Order: sequence, then structure tokens, then C-alpha cells
Amino acid sequence: MLGGEPFIVPLAIPSVAGPSAMATVLLLMARDPARWPEWLAALTGACLLSGVILFFSSGLIRLLGERVLVATERLMGMILTTVAVEMFFSALRMIDHP
Repeated sequence: MLGGEPFIVPLAIPSVAGPSAMATVLLLMARDPARWPEWLAALTGACLLSGVILFFSSGLIRLLGERVLVATERLMGMILTTVAVEMFFSALRMIDHP
């Protein structure tokens, strides 16, 4: 896709193994340490699912087609932007009302 979007959107890896995912797991573990097997199973399942999707990505590209992939990329970009704006305003509210 040479004439397509000029952006690189690495959404798969950071959403699974990025700093926010690791921080979430650490916070959940700190809040309820007795449930660590459940948190470990959920994290392992998410990593396995991502691995399977990445392994079969060539077939998925052919199956879905370029238009679906571009639409999915744009949708994920909008969701990521929405989450970022919500986190920004949440931080502003915390600063305003400690």
C-alpha cells in the first residue's frame, strides 16, 4: 500500500504488552493479590490470542481485504484518540479536585 496512509499505527503490541497493560495488571494484583492465578490466566490468554492473530495475519489480510483493514485501522485510531482524550480530561479533573 504505497499510496496509502503515511502513518505507522502499532496498536497490537502496545495494547497487549505495553506500559499501560503492565500497569493495569500490577494495579489489579496489588488490589486483590489472592486472585493472581486469574490475572495470570487472563494475561496469558490475551498474549496467546495476539500471537495466533499475528501468526495468521497473512491469511486474514487476504480474507478481509484492504478496504476492511483500512476501515479497521481508522476505527482503532478513533478509539485510541477517544481513550487518550478521556484520560487527559480525567487527569485535569484530578488536578482541579484533589
